[in-house]
Amino acid sequence: MDLDRRRFLAASGAVAASSLSGTGVLGAPSPSASRSASLFLTEDDGLQPATFDRMPLEWHQGRLKILQERLRERSYAGLLLRDRWNIIYFTGLYFTTTERPFYVYLPADRLAAIWFYPSLDRDLVSSWWATEAESYFDFPHADGAFPNEGRVQQGASVDLFEWMAKGLKKRGLDGKRIATDWELSRAEQARVGRVFTSETRFDSVAGDCERMRMVKTPEELALWRRAYRVFDETHAFARDLLLEKGTDLTDYQLAMAATEHGMGLLMKGIKRDGRPHTSVGIELEIGCRVGAGNAYPHPNQFHYNRVEKGKSLQIDGGVAIAGCGGELYRQFLIAPSTDHQKKVWTVVRDCCLMQKDLSREGVAGSTVAYRIHQYQVKQGVQKYIYHRPAHGMGMEGHQPPYLALGDYTMLEPGMIFSVEPGLFDPENGFGVNFSDGFVVQKGDRPSLQMSRLPWSEEWCLVTL
Repeated sequence: MDLDRRRFLAASGAVAASSLSGTGVLGAPSPSASRSASLFLTEDDGLQPATFDRMPLEWHQGRLKILQERLRERSYAGLLLRDRWNIIYFTGLYFTTTERPFYVYLPADRLAAIWFYPSLDRDLVSSWWATEAESYFDFPHADGAFPNEGRVQQGASVDLFEWMAKGLKKRGLDGKRIATDWELSRAEQARVGRVFTSETRFDSVAGDCERMRMVKTPEELALWRRAYRVFDETHAFARDLLLEKGTDLTDYQLAMAATEHGMGLLMKGIKRDGRPHTSVGIELEIGCRVGAGNAYPHPNQFHYNRVEKGKSLQIDGGVAIAGCGGELYRQFLIAPSTDHQKKVWTVVRDCCLMQKDLSREGVAGSTVAYRIHQYQVKQGVQKYIYHRPAHGMGMEGHQPPYLALGDYTMLEPGMIFSVEPGLFDPENGFGVNFSDGFVVQKGDRPSLQMSRLPWSEEWCLVTL
Protein backbone atom coordinates (compact mmCIF):
# COMPACT_ATOMS: atom_id res chain seq x y z
CA MET A 1 0.00 0.00 0.00
CA ASP A 2 1.59 3.29 -1.06
CA LEU A 3 1.92 6.43 1.05
CA ASP A 4 -0.89 8.26 -0.72
CA ARG A 5 -3.22 5.37 0.06
CA ARG A 6 -2.11 5.37 3.69
CA ARG A 7 -2.81 9.10 4.01
CA PHE A 8 -6.19 8.58 2.37
CA LEU A 9 -7.09 5.87 4.84
CA ALA A 10 -5.95 7.90 7.80
CA ALA A 11 -7.99 10.89 6.71
CA SER A 12 -11.13 9.12 5.58
CA GLY A 13 -11.25 5.82 7.43
CA ALA A 14 -12.26 7.14 10.81
CA VAL A 15 -14.88 9.43 9.31
CA ALA A 16 -16.40 6.68 7.22
CA ALA A 17 -16.34 4.23 10.11
CA SER A 18 -17.92 6.67 12.52
CA SER A 19 -20.86 7.04 10.15
CA LEU A 20 -21.39 3.29 10.52
CA SER A 21 -20.82 2.92 14.23
CA GLY A 22 -23.63 5.06 15.60
CA THR A 23 -27.21 4.11 16.30
CA GLY A 24 -28.68 5.18 12.96
CA VAL A 25 -29.69 3.07 10.02
CA LEU A 26 -26.02 2.47 9.13
CA GLY A 27 -25.05 1.39 12.62
CA ALA A 28 -22.38 -1.31 13.01
CA PRO A 29 -23.53 -4.92 13.40
CA SER A 30 -25.06 -5.60 16.77
CA PRO A 31 -22.92 -7.38 19.41
CA SER A 32 -25.04 -10.51 19.02
CA ALA A 33 -24.22 -10.78 15.30
CA SER A 34 -21.83 -13.71 15.62
CA ARG A 35 -22.98 -15.82 12.69
CA SER A 36 -19.86 -15.12 10.60
CA ALA A 37 -17.29 -15.97 13.30
CA SER A 38 -19.23 -19.13 14.09
CA LEU A 39 -18.43 -20.37 10.56
CA PHE A 40 -14.65 -20.20 10.99
CA LEU A 41 -12.69 -23.34 10.13
CA THR A 42 -11.68 -25.08 13.33
CA GLU A 43 -9.09 -27.70 12.38
CA ASP A 44 -5.87 -27.42 14.41
CA ASP A 45 -2.84 -27.33 12.12
CA GLY A 46 -0.35 -26.82 14.95
CA LEU A 47 0.78 -23.33 13.97
CA GLN A 48 0.31 -21.08 17.00
CA PRO A 49 0.12 -17.29 16.63
CA ALA A 50 3.20 -15.38 17.79
CA THR A 51 3.12 -13.54 21.09
CA PHE A 52 5.80 -11.04 19.99
CA ASP A 53 5.27 -7.89 17.88
CA ARG A 54 8.41 -8.05 15.75
CA MET A 55 11.55 -10.08 15.25
CA PRO A 56 14.34 -9.19 17.70
CA LEU A 57 17.63 -7.87 16.34
CA GLU A 58 19.21 -11.27 17.06
CA TRP A 59 16.83 -12.93 14.57
CA HIS A 60 17.84 -10.52 11.81
CA GLN A 61 21.52 -11.02 12.64
CA GLY A 62 20.99 -14.77 12.56
CA ARG A 63 19.67 -14.53 9.01
CA LEU A 64 22.64 -12.36 8.09
CA LYS A 65 25.09 -14.93 9.53
CA ILE A 66 23.73 -17.55 7.13
CA LEU A 67 24.29 -15.21 4.19
CA GLN A 68 27.72 -14.18 5.47
CA GLU A 69 28.85 -17.79 5.38
CA ARG A 70 27.88 -18.01 1.71
CA LEU A 71 29.66 -14.74 0.97
CA ARG A 72 32.88 -15.94 2.60
CA GLU A 73 32.76 -19.15 0.59
CA ARG A 74 32.77 -16.99 -2.56
CA SER A 75 35.51 -14.66 -1.28
CA TYR A 76 33.35 -11.56 -0.84
CA ALA A 77 34.53 -8.96 1.65
CA GLY A 78 30.99 -7.97 2.46
CA LEU A 79 27.53 -7.05 1.26
CA LEU A 80 26.21 -3.64 0.17
CA LEU A 81 22.42 -3.34 0.41
CA ARG A 82 20.13 -0.65 -0.96
CA ASP A 83 16.87 -2.57 -1.45
CA ARG A 84 14.45 -1.63 1.33
CA TRP A 85 13.22 -5.17 1.94
CA ASN A 86 16.71 -6.64 2.13
CA ILE A 87 17.83 -3.92 4.53
CA ILE A 88 14.87 -4.62 6.81
CA TYR A 89 15.34 -8.40 6.59
CA PHE A 90 19.07 -8.51 7.31
CA THR A 91 19.36 -5.59 9.77
CA GLY A 92 15.87 -5.18 11.28
CA LEU A 93 15.80 -1.42 10.60
CA TYR A 94 12.39 -0.40 9.29
CA PHE A 95 12.53 2.82 7.27
CA THR A 96 10.72 4.62 4.47
CA THR A 97 12.02 4.54 0.92
CA THR A 98 12.08 7.84 -0.97
CA GLU A 99 14.30 9.34 -3.67
CA ARG A 100 16.97 9.70 -0.97
CA PRO A 101 19.76 7.08 -1.35
CA PHE A 102 20.03 4.72 1.63
CA TYR A 103 22.73 2.04 1.93
CA VAL A 104 24.15 -0.31 4.51
CA TYR A 105 27.42 -2.25 4.21
CA LEU A 106 27.63 -5.52 6.11
CA PRO A 107 31.13 -7.08 6.37
CA ALA A 108 31.30 -10.81 5.71
CA ASP A 109 33.69 -11.57 8.57
CA ARG A 110 31.91 -9.98 11.55
CA LEU A 111 28.58 -8.62 12.74
CA ALA A 112 28.73 -4.94 11.88
CA ALA A 113 26.44 -2.46 10.15
CA ILE A 114 27.96 0.55 8.38
CA TRP A 115 25.29 3.01 7.25
CA PHE A 116 25.24 5.66 4.53
CA TYR A 117 21.99 7.52 4.90
CA PRO A 118 20.10 10.86 4.79
CA SER A 119 20.12 13.04 7.88
CA LEU A 120 16.36 12.87 8.37
CA ASP A 121 16.78 9.21 9.41
CA ARG A 122 19.56 9.90 11.91
CA ASP A 123 17.45 9.07 14.96
CA LEU A 124 16.27 5.78 13.44
CA VAL A 125 19.80 4.68 12.52
CA SER A 126 21.56 5.83 15.69
CA SER A 127 19.00 4.16 17.97
CA TRP A 128 19.20 0.80 16.17
CA TRP A 129 22.18 -1.35 15.17
CA ALA A 130 24.84 1.05 13.87
CA THR A 131 28.51 0.13 14.15
CA GLU A 132 29.53 3.07 11.98
CA ALA A 133 27.55 5.65 10.06
CA GLU A 134 27.95 8.50 7.58
CA SER A 135 25.14 10.83 6.62
CA TYR A 136 24.42 13.50 4.06
CA PHE A 137 21.96 16.31 4.73
CA ASP A 138 19.30 15.73 2.08
CA PHE A 139 18.76 15.05 -1.59
CA PRO A 140 20.17 16.72 -3.60
CA HIS A 141 23.04 17.24 -1.17
CA ALA A 142 25.30 20.29 -1.38
CA ASP A 143 28.95 19.74 -0.51
CA GLY A 144 29.62 20.77 3.08
CA ALA A 145 26.05 21.88 3.75
CA PHE A 146 24.63 20.65 7.05
CA PRO A 147 22.04 23.16 8.34
CA ASN A 148 21.37 20.81 11.25
CA GLU A 149 24.96 21.50 12.36
CA GLY A 150 24.76 25.24 11.66
CA ARG A 151 26.53 25.00 8.30
CA VAL A 152 24.32 26.65 5.70
CA GLN A 153 26.03 26.98 2.32
CA GLN A 154 25.39 26.45 -1.38
CA GLY A 155 28.09 23.94 -2.20
CA ALA A 156 28.50 21.82 -5.32
CA SER A 157 25.95 19.03 -5.78
CA VAL A 158 27.32 15.74 -4.45
CA ASP A 159 27.12 12.45 -6.35
CA LEU A 160 25.83 10.35 -3.47
CA PHE A 161 26.72 7.01 -5.05
CA GLU A 162 30.29 8.19 -5.41
CA TRP A 163 30.17 9.59 -1.87
CA MET A 164 29.13 6.18 -0.56
CA ALA A 165 31.83 4.44 -2.64
CA LYS A 166 34.49 6.72 -1.13
CA GLY A 167 33.17 5.73 2.29
CA LEU A 168 33.75 2.07 1.43
CA LYS A 169 37.22 2.76 0.05
CA LYS A 170 38.44 4.51 3.19
CA ARG A 171 37.34 1.41 5.11
CA GLY A 172 39.90 -0.70 3.24
CA LEU A 173 37.73 -2.17 0.49
CA ASP A 174 39.82 -1.10 -2.50
CA GLY A 175 40.72 -4.17 -4.55
CA LYS A 176 38.11 -6.36 -2.80
CA ARG A 177 35.07 -8.27 -4.04
CA ILE A 178 31.90 -6.60 -2.80
CA ALA A 179 28.48 -8.22 -3.08
CA THR A 180 25.46 -6.04 -3.82
CA ASP A 181 21.71 -6.64 -3.97
CA TRP A 182 21.37 -5.09 -7.42
CA GLU A 183 23.15 -5.08 -10.77
CA LEU A 184 25.19 -1.91 -11.06
CA SER A 185 24.28 0.20 -14.07
CA ARG A 186 26.88 1.27 -16.62
CA ALA A 187 26.92 4.74 -15.06
CA GLU A 188 27.44 3.27 -11.58
CA GLN A 189 30.27 1.08 -12.87
CA ALA A 190 31.92 4.18 -14.30
CA ARG A 191 31.67 5.94 -10.94
CA VAL A 192 33.15 2.87 -9.24
CA GLY A 193 36.08 3.19 -11.65
CA ARG A 194 36.66 6.78 -10.54
CA VAL A 195 36.94 5.72 -6.89
CA PHE A 196 38.45 2.22 -6.85
CA THR A 197 41.28 0.47 -8.63
CA SER A 198 40.38 -1.93 -11.43
CA GLU A 199 40.75 -4.98 -9.15
CA THR A 200 37.67 -3.98 -7.17
CA ARG A 201 34.58 -5.99 -8.09
CA PHE A 202 30.90 -5.33 -7.41
CA ASP A 203 28.74 -8.41 -8.08
CA SER A 204 25.03 -8.88 -7.51
CA VAL A 205 23.84 -11.54 -5.07
CA ALA A 206 20.26 -10.30 -5.27
CA GLY A 207 19.04 -13.83 -5.96
CA ASP A 208 20.59 -15.14 -2.72
CA CYS A 209 18.92 -12.38 -0.70
CA GLU A 210 15.56 -12.92 -2.34
CA ARG A 211 15.65 -16.68 -1.95
CA MET A 212 16.22 -16.39 1.78
CA ARG A 213 13.22 -14.08 2.08
CA MET A 214 11.06 -16.46 0.03
CA VAL A 215 11.33 -19.29 2.57
CA LYS A 216 9.81 -18.22 5.88
CA THR A 217 11.24 -19.32 9.22
CA PRO A 218 9.02 -20.72 12.01
CA GLU A 219 9.15 -17.33 13.74
CA GLU A 220 7.89 -15.57 10.63
CA LEU A 221 5.10 -18.09 10.14
CA ALA A 222 3.95 -17.57 13.72
CA LEU A 223 3.80 -13.82 13.16
CA TRP A 224 1.93 -14.34 9.87
CA ARG A 225 -0.59 -16.49 11.75
CA ARG A 226 -1.04 -13.79 14.39
CA ALA A 227 -1.76 -11.18 11.71
CA TYR A 228 -4.25 -13.47 9.98
CA ARG A 229 -6.07 -14.18 13.24
CA VAL A 230 -6.88 -10.47 13.46
CA PHE A 231 -7.84 -10.40 9.78
CA ASP A 232 -10.21 -13.34 10.27
CA GLU A 233 -12.13 -11.31 12.83
CA THR A 234 -12.05 -8.27 10.57
CA HIS A 235 -13.58 -10.22 7.69
CA ALA A 236 -16.23 -11.62 10.02
CA PHE A 237 -17.10 -8.05 11.05
CA ALA A 238 -17.34 -7.01 7.40
CA ARG A 239 -19.56 -9.96 6.51
CA ASP A 240 -21.82 -9.32 9.53
CA LEU A 241 -22.12 -5.68 8.49
CA LEU A 242 -23.03 -6.71 4.95
CA LEU A 243 -25.71 -9.12 6.17
CA GLU A 244 -27.19 -6.69 8.67
CA LYS A 245 -27.15 -3.45 6.65
CA GLY A 246 -27.18 -4.81 3.11
CA THR A 247 -28.31 -2.37 0.45
CA ASP A 248 -28.14 0.57 2.88
CA LEU A 249 -24.36 0.40 2.42
CA THR A 250 -21.94 1.45 -0.28
CA ASP A 251 -18.90 -0.73 -0.89
CA TYR A 252 -16.78 2.23 0.25
CA GLN A 253 -18.57 2.48 3.58
CA LEU A 254 -18.24 -1.23 4.23
CA ALA A 255 -14.51 -1.15 3.45
CA MET A 256 -13.77 1.87 5.62
CA ALA A 257 -15.78 0.62 8.58
CA ALA A 258 -14.08 -2.79 8.45
CA THR A 259 -10.63 -1.21 8.11
CA GLU A 260 -11.21 0.97 11.17
CA HIS A 261 -12.58 -1.96 13.15
CA GLY A 262 -9.73 -4.26 12.13
CA MET A 263 -7.02 -1.73 12.90
CA GLY A 264 -8.50 -1.30 16.37
CA LEU A 265 -8.29 -5.05 16.91
CA LEU A 266 -4.75 -5.21 15.59
CA MET A 267 -3.35 -2.31 17.59
CA LYS A 268 -5.04 -3.45 20.79
CA GLY A 269 -2.45 -6.19 21.04
CA ILE A 270 0.62 -4.23 19.87
CA LYS A 271 2.97 -2.83 22.52
CA ARG A 272 3.95 0.71 21.56
CA ASP A 273 5.21 3.93 23.09
CA GLY A 274 5.28 6.20 20.05
CA ARG A 275 9.06 5.80 19.72
CA PRO A 276 10.97 4.22 16.81
CA HIS A 277 11.29 0.45 16.41
CA THR A 278 7.94 -0.43 18.01
CA SER A 279 4.73 -1.13 16.07
CA VAL A 280 6.77 -1.50 12.87
CA GLY A 281 5.63 -2.96 9.56
CA ILE A 282 1.96 -2.58 10.50
CA GLU A 283 -0.67 -2.75 7.78
CA LEU A 284 -4.36 -3.54 7.73
CA GLU A 285 -6.69 -2.51 4.94
CA ILE A 286 -10.04 -3.85 3.86
CA GLY A 287 -11.22 -3.14 0.34
CA CYS A 288 -14.63 -3.78 -1.15
CA ARG A 289 -16.09 -3.58 -4.65
CA VAL A 290 -19.57 -4.45 -5.79
CA GLY A 291 -20.91 -5.02 -9.30
CA ALA A 292 -19.01 -4.32 -12.51
CA GLY A 293 -15.78 -3.43 -10.72
CA ASN A 294 -15.35 -7.14 -10.02
CA ALA A 295 -15.22 -7.88 -13.74
CA TYR A 296 -11.63 -6.62 -14.06
CA PRO A 297 -8.53 -8.04 -12.34
CA HIS A 298 -7.00 -4.60 -11.71
CA PRO A 299 -9.80 -2.06 -12.11
CA ASN A 300 -8.78 1.58 -12.37
CA GLN A 301 -12.08 3.10 -11.28
CA PHE A 302 -12.83 4.25 -7.74
CA HIS A 303 -15.26 2.03 -5.85
CA TYR A 304 -18.18 3.97 -4.40
CA ASN A 305 -21.25 1.99 -5.34
CA ARG A 306 -24.41 0.95 -3.56
CA VAL A 307 -24.60 -2.70 -2.56
CA GLU A 308 -27.19 -4.31 -4.83
CA LYS A 309 -28.97 -7.63 -5.00
CA GLY A 310 -27.97 -9.88 -7.88
CA LYS A 311 -24.38 -8.56 -7.92
CA SER A 312 -21.00 -10.01 -7.05
CA LEU A 313 -19.17 -8.37 -4.15
CA GLN A 314 -15.58 -8.85 -3.09
CA ILE A 315 -14.27 -8.17 0.41
CA ASP A 316 -10.48 -8.12 0.18
CA GLY A 317 -7.39 -6.61 1.70
CA GLY A 318 -4.01 -7.15 3.29
CA VAL A 319 -2.61 -7.36 6.81
CA ALA A 320 0.88 -7.37 8.32
CA ILE A 321 2.65 -7.22 11.66
CA ALA A 322 6.35 -6.38 11.35
CA GLY A 323 6.01 -7.07 7.64
CA CYS A 324 4.60 -10.55 8.21
CA GLY A 325 1.17 -11.08 6.68
CA GLY A 326 -0.59 -11.15 3.36
CA GLU A 327 -3.82 -11.18 1.42
CA LEU A 328 -7.28 -12.37 2.36
CA TYR A 329 -10.19 -12.09 -0.08
CA ARG A 330 -13.60 -13.68 -0.29
CA GLN A 331 -16.02 -13.31 -3.20
CA PHE A 332 -19.73 -13.03 -2.48
CA LEU A 333 -22.70 -13.53 -4.76
CA ILE A 334 -25.74 -11.61 -3.55
CA ALA A 335 -29.01 -13.37 -4.37
CA PRO A 336 -30.68 -13.66 -6.76
CA SER A 337 -27.73 -15.09 -8.70
CA THR A 338 -27.75 -16.52 -12.20
CA ASP A 339 -26.66 -20.07 -13.00
CA HIS A 340 -23.72 -18.59 -14.91
CA GLN A 341 -22.55 -16.60 -11.89
CA LYS A 342 -22.82 -19.68 -9.67
CA LYS A 343 -20.86 -21.81 -12.10
CA VAL A 344 -18.00 -19.30 -12.38
CA TRP A 345 -17.95 -18.90 -8.59
CA THR A 346 -17.84 -22.67 -8.10
CA VAL A 347 -15.02 -23.21 -10.61
CA VAL A 348 -12.89 -20.53 -8.95
CA ARG A 349 -13.58 -21.91 -5.47
CA ASP A 350 -12.72 -25.43 -6.59
CA CYS A 351 -9.48 -24.18 -8.14
CA CYS A 352 -8.54 -22.61 -4.79
CA LEU A 353 -8.98 -25.98 -3.10
CA MET A 354 -7.01 -27.63 -5.91
CA GLN A 355 -4.15 -25.22 -5.28
CA LYS A 356 -4.12 -26.14 -1.61
CA ASP A 357 -3.83 -29.82 -2.45
CA LEU A 358 -1.36 -29.46 -5.33
CA SER A 359 1.10 -27.04 -3.70
CA ARG A 360 3.42 -29.54 -2.06
CA GLU A 361 7.14 -29.78 -1.42
CA GLY A 362 9.10 -30.69 -4.55
CA VAL A 363 6.33 -29.79 -7.02
CA ALA A 364 7.14 -27.13 -9.63
CA GLY A 365 5.11 -23.93 -9.61
CA SER A 366 4.48 -24.46 -13.31
CA THR A 367 2.90 -27.85 -12.62
CA VAL A 368 0.41 -26.38 -10.14
CA ALA A 369 -0.53 -23.66 -12.63
CA TYR A 370 -0.85 -26.18 -15.47
CA ARG A 371 -3.25 -28.38 -13.53
CA ILE A 372 -5.43 -25.44 -12.48
CA HIS A 373 -5.58 -23.87 -15.95
CA GLN A 374 -6.25 -27.30 -17.42
CA TYR A 375 -9.24 -27.68 -15.10
CA GLN A 376 -10.54 -24.21 -15.95
CA VAL A 377 -10.44 -25.01 -19.66
CA LYS A 378 -12.13 -28.36 -19.08
CA GLN A 379 -14.95 -26.48 -17.36
CA GLY A 380 -15.37 -24.29 -20.44
CA VAL A 381 -14.45 -20.98 -18.77
CA GLN A 382 -11.23 -20.27 -20.66
CA LYS A 383 -12.43 -16.91 -22.01
CA TYR A 384 -12.61 -15.64 -18.42
CA ILE A 385 -8.98 -16.49 -17.54
CA TYR A 386 -6.82 -13.39 -17.23
CA HIS A 387 -3.82 -14.33 -15.09
CA ARG A 388 -1.76 -16.98 -13.27
CA PRO A 389 -3.25 -18.75 -10.22
CA ALA A 390 -0.95 -17.22 -7.57
CA HIS A 391 2.12 -15.25 -6.60
CA GLY A 392 4.54 -15.70 -3.75
CA MET A 393 3.97 -13.38 -0.78
CA GLY A 394 6.46 -11.49 1.34
CA MET A 395 7.07 -8.11 2.95
CA GLU A 396 6.88 -6.39 -0.44
CA GLY A 397 3.58 -8.07 -1.33
CA HIS A 398 4.29 -9.95 -4.55
CA GLN A 399 7.52 -11.94 -4.58
CA PRO A 400 8.86 -15.00 -6.39
CA PRO A 401 8.24 -17.79 -6.96
CA TYR A 402 4.97 -17.79 -8.87
CA LEU A 403 2.38 -20.42 -9.61
CA ALA A 404 2.64 -19.63 -13.28
CA LEU A 405 3.18 -21.68 -16.42
CA GLY A 406 6.65 -20.20 -16.93
CA ASP A 407 7.99 -20.65 -13.38
CA TYR A 408 9.68 -24.01 -12.80
CA THR A 409 10.85 -23.28 -9.26
CA MET A 410 10.41 -26.29 -7.00
CA LEU A 411 8.22 -25.48 -4.02
CA GLU A 412 9.90 -25.57 -0.62
CA PRO A 413 8.47 -25.68 2.90
CA GLY A 414 7.94 -22.16 4.19
CA MET A 415 7.03 -20.59 0.86
CA ILE A 416 3.72 -18.72 1.03
CA PHE A 417 1.41 -18.11 -1.91
CA SER A 418 -1.67 -16.05 -2.58
CA VAL A 419 -4.72 -17.97 -3.83
CA GLU A 420 -6.05 -16.24 -6.95
CA PRO A 421 -7.23 -18.50 -9.78
CA GLY A 422 -9.77 -15.78 -10.61
CA LEU A 423 -12.19 -15.59 -13.52
CA PHE A 424 -13.54 -12.34 -14.96
CA ASP A 425 -16.54 -11.67 -17.20
CA PRO A 426 -16.71 -8.00 -18.30
CA GLU A 427 -19.57 -8.72 -20.70
CA ASN A 428 -21.84 -9.72 -17.83
CA GLY A 429 -20.34 -7.27 -15.34
CA PHE A 430 -18.99 -9.61 -12.69
CA GLY A 431 -15.94 -11.58 -11.67
CA VAL A 432 -14.81 -13.99 -8.97
CA ASN A 433 -11.42 -13.84 -7.26
CA PHE A 434 -10.50 -15.23 -3.85
CA SER A 435 -7.22 -15.02 -2.00
CA ASP A 436 -5.65 -16.31 1.20
CA GLY A 437 -2.24 -17.49 2.34
CA PHE A 438 -1.22 -21.08 1.54
CA VAL A 439 2.05 -22.26 3.11
CA VAL A 440 3.98 -25.14 1.57
CA GLN A 441 4.58 -27.80 4.22
CA LYS A 442 7.33 -30.35 4.65
CA GLY A 443 6.77 -33.72 3.04
CA ASP A 444 3.85 -34.88 0.96
CA ARG A 445 1.20 -32.77 2.66
CA PRO A 446 -1.19 -30.20 1.22
CA SER A 447 -0.60 -26.53 1.99
CA LEU A 448 -1.46 -25.00 5.34
CA GLN A 449 -4.09 -22.26 5.18
CA MET A 450 -3.27 -19.05 7.05
CA SER A 451 -6.84 -17.87 7.62
CA ARG A 452 -9.86 -19.52 9.24
CA LEU A 453 -12.26 -18.30 6.56
CA PRO A 454 -14.22 -21.07 4.82
CA TRP A 455 -14.65 -21.47 1.07
CA SER A 456 -18.26 -22.45 1.52
CA GLU A 457 -21.49 -21.45 -0.19
CA GLU A 458 -22.76 -20.64 3.30
CA TRP A 459 -20.11 -17.94 3.74
CA CYS A 460 -20.16 -16.49 0.24
CA LEU A 461 -23.61 -16.99 -1.33
CA VAL A 462 -25.71 -14.58 0.68
CA THR A 463 -29.27 -13.25 0.68
CA LEU A 464 -29.93 -9.70 1.85
